[in-house]
Amino acid sequence: MHAAPIEVLIEQFEALPGIGRKTAERLAFFVINMPKEKAEAMAKAILDAKQQISFCSECYNLTDRDPCAICSDPKRDRSTVCVVEGPKDVTAIEKTREYHGLYHVLHGVISPMDNVTPADLKIKELYARLAREEVREVIIATNPTMEGEATAMYLARAIAPAGITVSRIASGIPIGGDLEYADEVTLARAISGRLTL
Repeated sequence: MHAAPIEVLIEQFEALPGIGRKTAERLAFFVINMPKEKAEAMAKAILDAKQQISFCSECYNLTDRDPCAICSDPKRDRSTVCVVEGPKDVTAIEKTREYHGLYHVLHGVISPMDNVTPADLKIKELYARLAREEVREVIIATNPTMEGEATAMYLARAIAPAGITVSRIASGIPIGGDLEYADEVTLARAISGRLTL
């Protein structure tokens, strides 16, 4: 249907998450119609990111320097480590400007259905880090899914004997949400995690 190079480009776009055939075709034709310099700049940006981005040796976030900007910032509270599922979670928490500690990125969650075990995540690296650093609190900020909850419970049980405080981010009714539309699990969590005013 298309010339071979166009078809290859469409297939590459279609391999991206959330991109179907029609969107892949639109993207491919958009790239083909770009000025050559812009297409080369896009290709260079992809290659540069692939070559220059790696894991921080301390927190396992994606970075272009080691240690990353957060781990090397002397103003960060080194006694608190927030454990998250992925690099995008670090970005989300940083946007709040409310958390000033360090992070540890697991790169996933425990999921027996998907054959993901603790050995497949950066959990042993977390334990090693807690053993060598003066951490007083670990905040577990995995998503409130079955896998996220299972991972949180696994970590809490493993870390607690070391005398480190383990906390879980709060969850419940979102700002602007209506109680009548909330499910029972969300309501139960909101009630059990209530705060004193």
